[in-house]
Amino acid sequence: MVEQFLNYLRYERNRSELTVQRYEKVLRTFEAYFENKDSQLSWESIDSDVIRDWMESMMDNGAMASTVNNCLSAVRSFYRFALSRKLVGRDPSHVVRGPKKQKPLPHFVRESDMDRLLDEKEWDAENFKDVRARTILYMFYETGIRLAELVGLNDEDVDFAQRQVKVTGKRNKQRIVPFGDELESALREYMALRDEKLTEREDRALFVGDKGSRVSRALVTNTVRDNLGLVSTMKTRTPHVLRHSFATAMLNNGAGLESVKKLLGHESIATTEIYTHTTFEQLKRIYKKAHPRA
Repeated sequence: MVEQFLNYLRYERNRSELTVQRYEKVLRTFEAYFENKDSQLSWESIDSDVIRDWMESMMDNGAMASTVNNCLSAVRSFYRFALSRKLVGRDPSHVVRGPKKQKPLPHFVRESDMDRLLDEKEWDAENFKDVRARTILYMFYETGIRLAELVGLNDEDVDFAQRQVKVTGKRNKQRIVPFGDELESALREYMALRDEKLTEREDRALFVGDKGSRVSRALVTNTVRDNLGLVSTMKTRTPHVLRHSFATAMLNNGAGLESVKKLLGHESIATTEIYTHTTFEQLKRIYKKAHPRA
């Protein structure tokens, strides 16, 4: 029966030999699974529970949800063919649901690594590029704003009296994000040096390039990538990683999910929930502190 299906793929559907081989591998693997489970089982007699058990065994062995779903898709294709040719009387796969695809955990920089970068690196207080780079890193890490939001900031968006910044996010929605002593100090130092070094500049832009025009996305991205490379071996070293790092640090230090949602400008709490992961060391500390017998 499997051989008939494979020939159907080859000669009627004109599928590539590589595709046919992939189908064959899945079907033969499943066939071996249910025959090993019960030698009396066959393609005609198995039920949906056998398919679910097979999928569960794959997940237990470390298979990703996407892999399991691809295998289920191959079995469904086989049964559609077998039903159309009256080789089987029923299709047990059509009632089986595949596992939900897991969202990848966001990349983030550990708090200790950010401390090393911001506190231990020797920044040249007279070098405009150095001061700008440090302030950009502070802005991302202390506020969690997006790349486009940082690029679009103007001087008037920064309220030093209230220690807050007005951020214009997606679909021009605005939100207010507070900041602390360190970002205030970095901003004041940067703005003073900017105004001293660049007498001609775009009159409203907070962050500017070397010639005074509003900073480009590429310059900011390269600044973040190069500096994170000093403390992290991660391949992904983008401004968004610092947004992830902000959210992770906030949650790991006791901030509520709803508060972080507002600070990030998320519309749905489900979007913010991806940050509820925690490092194993932090988990161990929480366990030791909370469990009476730990």
